[in-house]
Formats: sequence, structure tokens, C-alpha cells
Amino acid sequence: MAQDMTTGRQFGARREEILRAAATLFAARGFHGVSIEDLGRAVGTSGPALYRHFPGKEPLLAAMLLDVSERLAAGGRERVAAAAGPREALESLLRGHIAFALDEPALITVHDRELGNVAEPERHRIRRLQRGYLEEWVRVLAELRPDRRPDLLRATVHATFGLLNSTPHSAGELPGDRMAELLLQMGSAALLADERPS
Repeated sequence: MAQDMTTGRQFGARREEILRAAATLFAARGFHGVSIEDLGRAVGTSGPALYRHFPGKEPLLAAMLLDVSERLAAGGRERVAAAAGPREALESLLRGHIAFALDEPALITVHDRELGNVAEPERHRIRRLQRGYLEEWVRVLAELRPDRRPDLLRATVHATFGLLNSTPHSAGELPGDRMAELLLQMGSAALLADERPS
């Protein structure tokens, strides 16, 4: 039994290694610019050996984007549930998303460019998870800004995601901790900004 568990952990670790390498390659060259042999070389094996983990390049992309969507959705729910109130929940959501954006900018690039290469029903599942994550933010923001309509709150959260997800372009100019604090300040200001009359 112990050997089976160790084998399972090793298999899982290898799978994660492949997903990380694929994210880096897809971000750099695009999904269609990377072959299964390229992926194999990136993790020190042959291309066909990857089929033990994924049946092909498209299922690998789907698994990558499902994984990050599930992690963000689950993390968002946990952060809100653990918070003492909406302001703490909002800061926790921001810090969690900022940590993701700074740690995994390649995944942001791949999602933005390559979601269209994911087949249904996986694409539908990814979109559903993303909507749930967005609505977690909207519910928290609605408690802080009850005067705002839901459509305005959603637009505000979407715009803030655009700011936070700029890390493939903006990160690297500052040390990570300073960039995180800058994004926290800017994200908070964007989410809680007052409307100006037209």
C-alpha cells in the first residue's frame, strides 16, 4: 500500500512537472508552435512517453486550464469563508489572485491566447468555474458597495482582473514583494473607486 501511494505521488508530481513545462512553452511559442516532442524534451523524456499522463496535446491544454480555474475557484471560496468580514475577504481575494499572477504569468498568457483550442465540454467547465470565481468577488464587493448595480460590480471586477493579470508584461520591473503591494494598492483602489458623474 505504501509503495502504491509513493507511486501515485510520483505520478502526480510528474504530471505537474509536465503541466508547468507546457505552460512555459505554450506561452513562449503558442499552442500550435509546440510539438509533443518539444514537451517531452522539456521534461527530459520522449514525446510518446507523455501519453502515459495525457492522451494528447489538446487534453493537456484542457487539463492545464481546468486545473488553474479549479484552484482559483476553490481558493476564492476558502478565502471568503475564512474572512471576518467583506473588507477582509476582499483583501484576501486580492492577495490570493496577486500571488497567482506573480507566480504563474505563463498560465495567464496561455489562457488568454489558447482557450479557443480547448474542446467542449472542457471549455464550458472552465468558463463555469471562472464565472463562479468572478461571482465570489462580486458578492463580496456588493457588501461593501450596496449602492452599485450587479452589472457595474461585474464590470469593475473584470477590469480589476485585467490589471492584476498584467503580470506577463508588468512583473520584473520591481522586486516581487514590492510588485505585490503595488498591485494590492491599485486593485483595492480600482474595486472601491467612486463613480464620477458623466
